[in-house]
Amino acid sequence: VQLVESGGGLVQAGGSLRLSCAAAGSIASINDFGWYRQAPGKQREVVITSTSGGSTNYANSVKGRFSISRDNAKNTVYLQMNRLKPEDTAVYFCYAYARAQVIGVLTWREYWGQGTQVTVSS
Repeated sequence: VQLVESGGGLVQAGGSLRLSCAAAGSIASINDFGWYRQAPGKQREVVITSTSGGSTNYANSVKGRFSISRDNAKNTVYLQMNRLKPEDTAVYFCYAYARAQVIGVLTWREYWGQGTQVTVSS
């Protein structure tokens, strides 16, 4: 399974960006699907994740500004980021907890994308 992110870049404070992440491979289903981020010198933290049952987990710092959506038919998840702040600057990683073929056996595993840089200038 590969997670391919797109949509990062440079934006001014107050602006918006939309990230996309497409999961490719022999995927049977995806439970948790969402986004983490890691700023320089800090630990990776959850931004937003969404379960297949519709539950959403948000970091307090992004509530009211960021939203998540997923297209289960396309195994794709989106992160809409509005009213961006300089402290949102980080590498954003797509995350999936998915059931996929691993050496011919359907197995639940965690998968990570390569990360996409989001830089918010003040």
